[in-house]
Order: sequence, then C-alpha cells, then structure tokens
Amino acid sequence: MPQSVNEHNDMPSGQQDKRPAARALSLRGMLRKNPGDLIFENVTRFFAFVVLSLVFLMVYEMSVQSWPSIRHFGFQFITSSEWDPVNDIYGALPFIYGTLFSSLGALLFAVPLSVGVAIFLSEIAPGWLEQPLSMLVELLAAIPSIVYGLFGIFVMVPWLQTDVQPFLIEEFGWMPLFEGAPYGFGMLAAILILTIMVLPIITSISRDVMRSIPDTQREAAMALGATRWEAIRIVLTGAKSGILSASLLGLGRAVGETMAVTMVIGNSADISLSVLNPAHTMASVLANEFAEATSQLYISSLIEIALLLFVMTLILNAIARAIVWRITRRFGATAA
Repeated sequence: MPQSVNEHNDMPSGQQDKRPAARALSLRGMLRKNPGDLIFENVTRFFAFVVLSLVFLMVYEMSVQSWPSIRHFGFQFITSSEWDPVNDIYGALPFIYGTLFSSLGALLFAVPLSVGVAIFLSEIAPGWLEQPLSMLVELLAAIPSIVYGLFGIFVMVPWLQTDVQPFLIEEFGWMPLFEGAPYGFGMLAAILILTIMVLPIITSISRDVMRSIPDTQREAAMALGATRWEAIRIVLTGAKSGILSASLLGLGRAVGETMAVTMVIGNSADISLSVLNPAHTMASVLANEFAEATSQLYISSLIEIALLLFVMTLILNAIARAIVWRITRRFGATAA
C-alpha cells in the first residue's frame, strides 16, 4: 500500500474528520467574499491584462507592418549600411550604430557624475541641503525633451562649435575620435544632451539603492576604525547591482530619446568614429523620415527600425528590473 495511504490511515479519526470540515469552511469563506472585494479584484486584474495586452499588440502590429521589409531584406537589413529611398534599398546599420554610440557615450559621462551626486545626497549632504537638491535633480526628468533640444540648438551647439570642437581638433585631431570639422551639430552634441537627460534617472535610483543599505554596515565600518570614505566604499560595494540597474534604465531612456537628439545630432546616415561628425539614431530617423515615406517598402523599413528599437528597449528594461528585484530581495532577506 502507498506511503500516503498508510499515513492517512494512521491518523487519528478526529483529525480525519476535521479535514472535510476545514475544506468546507474555506469554500464557504470564498463564496461569502465581500462583493466589493470581488469587483475590485477583477477590475484590477482586467487593468493588468490590458497593459500586458498592449505590449503584445504593439509587437504584433509592428511585426505585421514590417513583414514586407523583413521578407525582402532579411538579416541583411541589420548589417547593411546603405539607405537609399530613391532605389528602395534600406539598411539600418548606421542608425543602430548611432543609437548605441550616442547612448553608451552618454553613459560614459552620466554614470560617474550621477553616482557622485547620489553619494553626496545619501551620505554627505546635510538635511537642509539634501531635500532641495534632490528635488532639483528630479526636476530635470520632468523637463520636456523639446526644451532640451532648444537648449542644445541655441546654447550647446554654438558653444561646441566655437570653443570645444576647435580645441579638440587642434589638440587631439590626430585621433580618429576627433577628426572632422567643427560643425557644432553632431554626435558629441547628442552625447552631451543625453548625458543631461539620463542624469536624474541614474542619480535618483542610485540614491535610493544606497539608502536601502542597512545602517549597520556603516556603523560596523566606523566602529572598526574606517574613515568616512572607506565606509562609503562599503556602501558602494553593496549598492553596485542597483547602480548597474540604474545605468541600464538610463541607457533605455537614452536609446529611445527622439526629439532632443534629432535637433542636435545632424541627421546624417553615415558611420563614423569621430564624435564631431553628424550622425543618425533609430529614433531620429523615424522622426525625420516617416512623414516623407512614400513607398510601402520604405514605410515597412521604418517600422522594422521601430520594432528593433522597441525590442532593444524592452530587453534593457527587463534586465534592469531583474537586477533591482534581485538586490531588493537580497537586502530584504538580510533585514529580516
């Protein structure tokens, strides 16, 4: 006879009698659930389903609309650098390159600056300064991208054209990274404007992650004779996963940014190592050319770029959320 049956038969008769009664009481409790709770539960479940359905609907529609381009060009669409609307020949490599170059370049500047600000806000700043400064940093995230674009055109681009780029050409022009003419508009302007735009995201998340580190770690370090900076280094070690996830979320914002980048990057479908030359991103080519697209293959190619951009952003955000969940769970278990 199976072990489960033996165990069941070996139980006292009183416990055997209580099992059906307990199940019946549980079932009655479910049936007698408050109607308001049932309505609220089903409404929230419906809202969650709507959000999930929107994601799948967007992927489905973009896949259907981009299918002519996928079928015509195949994988060559991603590896080709030729973009010729006159002859209906399209390759997305310059836009993928421009998107990755500008986004990673922005992270190169934004991450050290953001982490430095986050350290000051969470570990050093006095209370009377921390609150207003945090509010100002978060306010940067609320500024519309068109305002950043106008700032780039009227302030940043002239400054780059007259002061920064001539200096870079004169001192470092022998490097491929700084070859070219001082146009003002170009990859460097896009990188700097993206740096400003992703800074509040990385700073806010990094600050919150550092604050989530238990105070016992700081106190233990100070008790062992550590200096203020050594204690902060311990906090940074514990917060590195959160800082990485903040950087990935900032990268997702930089990858999808459209208007500000379109206004300062120069919009040229070329692949160049120089940060001084004009370039294009996946978002900027959509903003510039979608209204002018005439042929079906042209429209389909642009939608395929949008699909690639959507998938890229989705993957980056999923990775960042997974890292945040991991560090939150780890420190939650430690605190418990």
